[in-house]
Amino acid sequence: MKKPKRKSWPKPADLMGLSPAEYDLACNILGRQPSQTEHGIFSVMWSEHCSYKSSKKWLKTLPTKAKWVICGPGENAGVIDIGDGDACIFKIESHNHPSYIEPYQGAATGVGGILRDVFTMGARPIANLNALRFGDPAHPKTRRLVAGVVAGIGGYGNCVGVPTVAGETNFHSSYNGNCLVNAMTVGVARKDKIFYSAAAGAGNPVVYVGAKTGRDGIHGATMASAEFDDNSDEKRPTVQVGDPFVEKLLIEACLELMATDAIIAIQDMGAAGLTSSSVEMAGKGGLGIDLDLDNVPARETGMTSYEMMLSESQERMLMILKPGRLEIAQRIFAKYELDCAIIGHLTKSGRLVVRKKGQIDADMPIAPMVQASPEYARPWKPSRKRRPIVAGKLPVRDVATSLERLVGCPDMASRRWIWEQYDHLVRGHTLQRPGGDAAIVGLPGRKKALAMCVDSTPRYVEADPEIGGAQAVVETWRNLTAVGATPMAITDNMNFGNPERPAIMGQFVGAIKGMRKACRALNYPVVSGNVSLYNETNGKAILPTPTIGGVGLLKDATRSVDLALKSPGETLVLIGRTKGWLGASLYLREIEGREEGAPPPIDLRAEKRNGDFVRALIVKGKVSACHDVSDGGLLVAVAEMALAGNAGVRFSSGQAGSAFWFGEDQARYVVATKAPQRVLAAAKKARIPAMAIGTVSTAPELTVPGSAPIPLEKLRQAHEGWLPRYMSSKK
Repeated sequence: MKKPKRKSWPKPADLMGLSPAEYDLACNILGRQPSQTEHGIFSVMWSEHCSYKSSKKWLKTLPTKAKWVICGPGENAGVIDIGDGDACIFKIESHNHPSYIEPYQGAATGVGGILRDVFTMGARPIANLNALRFGDPAHPKTRRLVAGVVAGIGGYGNCVGVPTVAGETNFHSSYNGNCLVNAMTVGVARKDKIFYSAAAGAGNPVVYVGAKTGRDGIHGATMASAEFDDNSDEKRPTVQVGDPFVEKLLIEACLELMATDAIIAIQDMGAAGLTSSSVEMAGKGGLGIDLDLDNVPARETGMTSYEMMLSESQERMLMILKPGRLEIAQRIFAKYELDCAIIGHLTKSGRLVVRKKGQIDADMPIAPMVQASPEYARPWKPSRKRRPIVAGKLPVRDVATSLERLVGCPDMASRRWIWEQYDHLVRGHTLQRPGGDAAIVGLPGRKKALAMCVDSTPRYVEADPEIGGAQAVVETWRNLTAVGATPMAITDNMNFGNPERPAIMGQFVGAIKGMRKACRALNYPVVSGNVSLYNETNGKAILPTPTIGGVGLLKDATRSVDLALKSPGETLVLIGRTKGWLGASLYLREIEGREEGAPPPIDLRAEKRNGDFVRALIVKGKVSACHDVSDGGLLVAVAEMALAGNAGVRFSSGQAGSAFWFGEDQARYVVATKAPQRVLAAAKKARIPAMAIGTVSTAPELTVPGSAPIPLEKLRQAHEGWLPRYMSSKK
């Protein structure tokens, strides 16, 4: 294609996030230089956040299919079949950059956006989850970010009436200049009432519904596709402003309209707002779309086409309605006091045409813009392999002192201060609350329930991206298994630094390879997800953080367990092999002050075998409590079970040294049972490593061989006290 004649080519600083080559490509597609509105449309549609230009080459390699997968990646959210004509719809997304700039609104609108991704497909949202990463607790910004983000999540989720049931929160200095806020929503719909975004029917009206459009969030997608510097606070105008009460009305109005036959297609106005929703709907349907922005409900005067097309104002949806159904929609949305306006129509032209005040401000071919969206094979280099840590060369430490420090460290301390700010019981269907391996939410009128969790271990990914990526997947698989659920599928949120640096891209590639292997081995497909890159400030990247959200099914919700020890005299059985792996462990970091060593290896066959065995024990009622062994190792896992049930434990076996008690070997669970011999015999028959390690006692303490008894109250004070003390401190 002949390059258009240059008039006044933009300077690199004026390219709105496009590279010079990308700007040239846009000009070639148009056959001329773009107008300001067209330039803005290209910039957001080809941003990293919307186009996945650095990641889609590798995302395509992930397994996305199974007989229970109804809809994989490519729609607003993933959809799986959970039987009886029901479908589960879920997704996780990031709102990292906005939350660092304006923590309350950044986190709140992250929750609002992921809710819309789910209910736009016809699902009633039943649960929210989140995964949060903050900087060093001693950093001057950390406390303010924690307070703002938690308040934003609680403020939005509580008001909209969807319970926040699970999550994780961790701290590390790599997040000092770029916190992570990953929000996940799970919803339920009928299989025959799922809605998609592909437009159909030239001449059909394009209908705008929801809140009015303002100037908030303009260029939010491009801001989320760039790294920070010392002037990041100046980007505050690109952060959206949410209203959970409007969102609640929008949910109810959309679900009521979906109960009719009026909707052909529907799309959330999320990142890139009206631009992405209109282009994606028309593009998927192979049609054109003609918009008259004079008809867009606006809350501010004098807005230009550029501002309207790029605004990311919240609580808005775009619909294609069947002919003659507009009146039904108008009546429903009027009842909920929401705007409902025809702002255009579908055409056969294959072009996006934007009009305002009788003038055409954009006239662009949709298919070439979408199909020519850049896809980069970024150079990458593998991470250097770390050597294993030799436990015998570490100093001998007192087990009791080490345990107390671990359960009270920032990464292991109780998150009660956080989740008590969330309404985790609204709607009355939460069966397992925050604080365990996975949350369980029941389905009204049914025996079955859904289990859900989010997990990632970034220190493993930094040490070995492939192992770390696999471990993030198997950790969710174990947590779902530990409550008795059958893991069904995952959604992923890939949080990494600048992909233009080969070392960072190598982390991404390695994590994807590990995730792919784990998903295949566990028959645990990826059905939706999000990529957040350029998470760094002044060239310093975050730890590579592939956050995995897992969803599992319990066919009978009464056949589930939690981690709390319940009955004195029960035996604790450790399932899985223990070698005492301390590389990249919390013990090594918190007790020895060393962030080094290779992470624990992942044996995917052992993960599958051990997990299936434990789940069968739970379903058959053979165990009363179960907890997977992960951060902090065996003794931390048992301490958490003891604290949850307010019951002591007397260990009957174990090995001297920190490696046995605090090593983070994978594929392990601790179960409490009244029939230890049956459990051990079944494990032996299945060739699964298992050993009785102790009994539940009435004494409120942990008794470890070779160590003085450890009072539960002392552990509780350390575990429960750190976060409230930290958040109430004024330093």
